[in-house]
Amino acid sequence: MNAHLLEKLSHIRLMIFDVDGVLTDGKMHYGENGELFKSFNVLDGHGIKLLKRADVATAIISARNSPIVNRRAADLEIDHVIQGAGQKQKAFAQLLEKTGLTADLCAFVGDDIIDLPVLTRVGVSFGVPNGHAEVLSRVDYVTHHEGGNGAVREICDMILHAKGCYTAVVESFLK
Repeated sequence: MNAHLLEKLSHIRLMIFDVDGVLTDGKMHYGENGELFKSFNVLDGHGIKLLKRADVATAIISARNSPIVNRRAADLEIDHVIQGAGQKQKAFAQLLEKTGLTADLCAFVGDDIIDLPVLTRVGVSFGVPNGHAEVLSRVDYVTHHEGGNGAVREICDMILHAKGCYTAVVESFLK
């Protein structure tokens, strides 16, 4: 990770996540009765929780509406959840207004072209290797791990390192 990216990450106050393809692997599993199943990675979830120790708020902006996402967001104590956001730029503007933050203090991770309006406006943008080529060509950083398989934890750890608190967080578990 280069010094310029670390510097930008040190100023992040809000980390925003897309859901399908980022917090999940992007696959949708339907049950016999039409119910939808999504799988979330526990390492990703713990990384999100650890961001609070670095005073980084968290948010979800998703184009879909899903009770499963509300449940996961509640489990992880995610600060802001916006679902049904067909126009993610509008949702991002609402989030900035609600938090009082400027775009440069936010980071976003997405995987598809619907995410570009936010990815091109935040201070730091992330893509996942299983994301769309248009996204991957425009983000600041592409994670080594795929969406739903550790990409979010990788980002969270990067932020903790950039803010200088990664070692203290790890050591807090050794006491």
